[in-house]
Amino acid sequence: MRALAEYIMRGRMQATLVVAGSSVLPLLFWVGAAASSLVLLRRGLSDALGILVWALFPALYICYLGEPSVLLVMLGTLVLAHVLRTTTSWIRVLMACIPLGIVFMLLANTVFAGVLESYVEVFKQALAELPAGSAGGATDEQIQNMQRVPLLPFLQGMMTFFWLSTSVLGLVLARYWQALLYNPGGFGEEFRQIRLPALLAIALLAGVLLAPALLGYAGWAVTLVCMLPLMLAGLALGHGLIAMKQLSSFWSIGLYVALLVAMNLICLLAVIDSLFDFRGRLARKSGPTNGEG
Repeated sequence: MRALAEYIMRGRMQATLVVAGSSVLPLLFWVGAAASSLVLLRRGLSDALGILVWALFPALYICYLGEPSVLLVMLGTLVLAHVLRTTTSWIRVLMACIPLGIVFMLLANTVFAGVLESYVEVFKQALAELPAGSAGGATDEQIQNMQRVPLLPFLQGMMTFFWLSTSVLGLVLARYWQALLYNPGGFGEEFRQIRLPALLAIALLAGVLLAPALLGYAGWAVTLVCMLPLMLAGLALGHGLIAMKQLSSFWSIGLYVALLVAMNLICLLAVIDSLFDFRGRLARKSGPTNGEG
């Protein structure tokens, strides 16, 4: 990772090769988004845009073929990187995730709705051709019920979350690279300090809980967009407590397992931490006591 980051920062031509080359590879387009964001964080928006222009050509062509992820993730990562560079605040970045997620959601419901509808039709056609009992033992009636489920809003929500979360991960990688080259250990320190303001955390929790009830299936995307900042704040809380207690790396692995199996709990802990500041309380409790306990 360090060698790749050093190569990117060696010059504009090297950065352009990485960004443009990774944008044409199906599983590595997020690396190109992180590389362009690294240039933005270090050298500013003008240099990053000069490099991004060369990556836009393959991204636009891939989008024309029906896959908008490369283009949207690259642009979304740059937007978040610009917010981080101008504000130096991860809280501002998490706040910016909400309007960015709404933009992604609108694109999924309008510009790219036809692409997602084609995916749904392919899935339903494949489901209809399955003989009874082959889909995990499902009966004909169960398969028909699955076909009647409105899959399009679900897919739109999942794609919105994928675009937004991949944009955030691209920024995280870019910031990690920047710290690795110019401020070793700085990324971990600033990430562990992320703590949402109480009003923002409560508003996000309300969005998670109320969006499905108010908007039906269409609220699925809103729920996922609101969950992402809470998830990141929950991870920051976990990493912060692990570092303060000097626990082994096993606990970090357990934290991500908990994120997969108990995502709602991680989000709820982030909300509670915004109200009670667990890390601040622990720091005050474990402060110097002059040897008197």
